[in-house]
Amino acid sequence: MELWPGKPYPLGAAASDTGTNFAVASDLADSVVLCLFDEAGHEEQLQLQEEDGGIWHGFVPAVGPGQRYGYRVVGPYAPARGLRCNANKLLLDPYARAIDGNVTWGDEVLGYPPGNPDGYSELDSAPCVPRGLVLADGFDWGGDRPPAIPYADTIIYETHVKGFSRRHPGVPEALRGTYAGLGTPAALDHLRSLGVTAVELLPVHHHVDDGFLRPQGLENYWGYSTLGYFAPHAGYSAEVRAGRPGAQVAEFKAMVRAIHSAGMEVILDVVFNHTAEGNHLGPTLSFRGFDNPTYYRLTANQPRYYFDTTGTGNSLNVDSPVCLRLVMDSLRYWVNEMHVDGFRFDLAVALGREHGAFESVSAFFDLVSQDPVISRVKLIAEPWDVGQTDSYDLGRFPDMWSEWNGRYRDSVRDFWRGLAGTLPDLATRLTGSSDLYGPSHRRPNASINYVTCHDGFTLADLVSYDRKHNEANGESNNDGAADNRSWNCGVEGPTDDAAVINLRARQSRAILATLLLSLGVPMLLGGDEIGRTQRGNNNAYCQDNELSWFDWKAADADLLAFTCKLVGLRRRHHVLRRRRFVTGAMQGDTQWFTPAGSTMTDSDWSAGWTRSVVAYLDGIRDADRDERGRPMLDDDLLLLINGWSEPLTFTLPAVGSPRTWEYELDTFSGLFGSSAGSGGPAGATITVGPRAVVLLRAARTNA
Repeated sequence: MELWPGKPYPLGAAASDTGTNFAVASDLADSVVLCLFDEAGHEEQLQLQEEDGGIWHGFVPAVGPGQRYGYRVVGPYAPARGLRCNANKLLLDPYARAIDGNVTWGDEVLGYPPGNPDGYSELDSAPCVPRGLVLADGFDWGGDRPPAIPYADTIIYETHVKGFSRRHPGVPEALRGTYAGLGTPAALDHLRSLGVTAVELLPVHHHVDDGFLRPQGLENYWGYSTLGYFAPHAGYSAEVRAGRPGAQVAEFKAMVRAIHSAGMEVILDVVFNHTAEGNHLGPTLSFRGFDNPTYYRLTANQPRYYFDTTGTGNSLNVDSPVCLRLVMDSLRYWVNEMHVDGFRFDLAVALGREHGAFESVSAFFDLVSQDPVISRVKLIAEPWDVGQTDSYDLGRFPDMWSEWNGRYRDSVRDFWRGLAGTLPDLATRLTGSSDLYGPSHRRPNASINYVTCHDGFTLADLVSYDRKHNEANGESNNDGAADNRSWNCGVEGPTDDAAVINLRARQSRAILATLLLSLGVPMLLGGDEIGRTQRGNNNAYCQDNELSWFDWKAADADLLAFTCKLVGLRRRHHVLRRRRFVTGAMQGDTQWFTPAGSTMTDSDWSAGWTRSVVAYLDGIRDADRDERGRPMLDDDLLLLINGWSEPLTFTLPAVGSPRTWEYELDTFSGLFGSSAGSGGPAGATITVGPRAVVLLRAARTNA
């Protein structure tokens, strides 16, 4: 087969009418061999003759879409010095747009002979590893446009591509658990009726199952084990399942187009902190074999080992221009070519580490801030990584970034489980966490408010279990967090006790109301709205089965209806979606009162036993302005919170103009509007049920 010089850009495999250009980066290689495979698995090797600035390239005439390929790298192999090139290992192109096949775990995928980590493996890994696929260009987007929903109006729904539809009765059997399944009318109708504005997907980059899980009959369900940063995971494709390799790309695009047409955005959970290759004893699948010191952080004194701040064995080396280019090229690709609307960066602190220490001014953050594509989409950080003294960096990310607010999660959980002394912190979280984001002149949208997410208890389990129950994970219940800040309402796990069941329902409604009535960007864990349980498993990363999949037949219809109305209530009131902080978390535009109707004092706030409060939200004074500068006026609201285990009488404070207050919401009854109660004028008393939230609105006729 002929091989022409080709071009160093673009990286990856670029097909044209006359053939395909192949380009791959390796500063370490002495030579690079392009390996082409036919359908029977026979391999043809072409040694690339051209190298420019560490990029090896060549053009192969007559090779086009559907061609399977990989690389072999001839170069230094000295594990003690962190050099791990081994020409016996077939390597996946880091820029592969589609991937075919899976890893077959065995000695073949290791760069060294078992038991001899300094040795050089002579075993060929080609039969045991996936290959890249050359793709054709072209997809009919049909006029697709990004919804571009402002942060203040955003409500995020975190879910899993497979788990959401795998058991959905309205999704055709052949499409369940796939990209196509998530784009069906049945799936979109649920999301649209719920009122969320963005679907945040757990990792869809092509990943592999960890070798230690397979013997236990388990799989890496969450997908935080990335191998291909440009390729949609083939296992979520109905087309690939039907025998059409490479079709996962068009299927993913069709899903995005369908979600956009339903008025929602698509946010991807991306894992640029580590890869599937693990620690120094892990497999050689791609990056390690091309240029180990370029793609991974190595320990300074012993480069055999990895500088691991992720808990997975390795950390990507974003100090390296080659690795940093990979990350930026991937992000641009998913925005430009796949039309996604934003990213949630797993363990994002790892991306801000320069020479080991986290810096909010770093090469990665600087590149993102000036990039004309990436800087304009939603950027969400998980503001921590693992194992370093500066691993928890909540509030330290740059402008234009939002962060998963772990303080919000902990404060809400602590308050509703009845922990003393938590009311002041809850008030700060309710008003957007100005203590975290105000000093750096960021806005409330910097706070992604959440109480539950994929990692930890679901909402149903948060109110049903005091302890984790992870025995199914095969680690003797030693995995997962031990401190869940949960409360089982008196009984551990399932129960027939009606009083406990009712209490759990009230707790769930109070928590959801707190989330949707808080300033900031709320994020719902997918399935919480229907009462999804994982039976107390708080680390279901390896449970690709009915423990994790949504059980639509067991959906709690009352909870779903409540959540839909609650989301609608938030969307009706601008004052709940303010774009700027009020003048103070405890004083100022948002005024705070005791249940007796008097202004909260410092001694009221500092009293450890205080568990109830009233917040007044001024719909005029707190008004944001629209794009023309006009004030977006709203009703005034009173938020009454009773954290006690008994009913409590509240006196409506004399605040604002004389008016009558009407019910919007009562979480104790689960009712909305006038069906929840009659309200009254200032000075009237109303009873708020135990562990409940009441929202009142100033009657328009008296405003």
